[in-house]
Amino acid sequence: MTERSEPRRRGRPRGVTAGDTRARILEAATAEFGEHGYEAASVRAIARRAGVDPALVHHYFDGKQALVAEVVEVPLRPDRLVREALDAPLEELGERLVRAVLGAWDSGPVRPAAVAALRSAIGQGPVARMLREFLRREIMQRIASALGGADDAELRAELAASQLVGVIMVRYVLEFEPVASVDVDELVRRVAPAVQWHLTGRPAALDSEVRPAHDSAHDE
Repeated sequence: MTERSEPRRRGRPRGVTAGDTRARILEAATAEFGEHGYEAASVRAIARRAGVDPALVHHYFDGKQALVAEVVEVPLRPDRLVREALDAPLEELGERLVRAVLGAWDSGPVRPAAVAALRSAIGQGPVARMLREFLRREIMQRIASALGGADDAELRAELAASQLVGVIMVRYVLEFEPVASVDVDELVRRVAPAVQWHLTGRPAALDSEVRPAHDSAHDE
């Protein structure tokens, strides 16, 4: 008689603690993202590298997005911020995005790690590549998809993001005054109309506050 091989156990290997398994998954995710980038890396490949069932990866982490946040050690989920902002009507999207981003970055526990992650994203190497792919897939493409099928939706989303990244760099990384210490509500009031204009092409707030010079001349 031939011995029947014992079927492969699903889940965590016997004798391994939850903390060990979580650490192995994170180590595997770091290696997988580093070798293949965010787009190409899959939960199944991460599980295979960690020697666990894919269901166990989902047990500890809410998909690839959560794994990225853990790998770069940032207590912030930008994909969730954007998802919540996108629940608003389109004409409020600019204000919701600016307020959500600035509100998150103004949090004491978030800022140091977020600044480090941003510096990594604009650098070189596998971590930078992973972060750029993550931001493009989970932020830019989500915003573009919300713009009602506009032909230039990706351009609109990236220009809007450029406004936000610029404010983040000046306020939190370079810490230039007075932007570094101005009230968040004031920043939202000034920046949100520009972001909204890039998103929808309807700069109503700007039009109501700043009239073209030639209009003033006609009034005289």
